[in-house]
Amino acid sequence: MIGMDFVSFLILLVISAVVSAILHYPLKFYVRPGFVSYLSKVIFGWIGAWLGTPVFGRWFGGLNYREVYILPAILGCAAILVMLVDLVKTTKAASS
Repeated sequence: MIGMDFVSFLILLVISAVVSAILHYPLKFYVRPGFVSYLSKVIFGWIGAWLGTPVFGRWFGGLNYREVYILPAILGCAAILVMLVDLVKTTKAASS
């Protein structure tokens, strides 16, 4: 996963953009509304999607492109985003 090709990068970016959009717009799961908040979710979501396969494993061999397994990438992206938003909201509430 370290030396990934451009297609793998794009797949992770699309997964991150879709999961971030679902969490940000219809579910309104964010710290601050706005497009910049969505873009920060995409960046951190990409990291979560990238870590999804090494952490969750290789599921469903037919749903992969080289070393990018789709379902673990989606779970990793969602997990990082949920933890990140919850951490910021908890820290923000504790300091108030």
